[in-house]
Amino acid sequence: MEIKLLYFDACLSYRRAEKTLREVLAKESMEADVELVAVNSDEEARRLRFPGSPTIRLDGQDLFPVAEREDWSLGCRVYATPEGLKGSPTAEMLRETLRR
Repeated sequence: MEIKLLYFDACLSYRRAEKTLREVLAKESMEADVELVAVNSDEEARRLRFPGSPTIRLDGQDLFPVAEREDWSLGCRVYATPEGLKGSPTAEMLRETLRR
């Protein structure tokens, strides 16, 4: 299982997402390499179809897919969690998605 966490330095919520992701993987005894991928320009964002930081992809697929668009660019991403909009998915959201 290959997991890439795409991030933009200005959006620090990627750090929480990485920590939560690693905790969920350990707790669920799931083995995966987690690679951090810095997205540093709008050009890279377009090439990677980057919906914002943090984006978590499992074997190339976004764990929380977004609609296609033409304006892929650097920016922060928000997730609809049970507690409201947050800068990263909750542990339960990650657990449920990884189990599928």
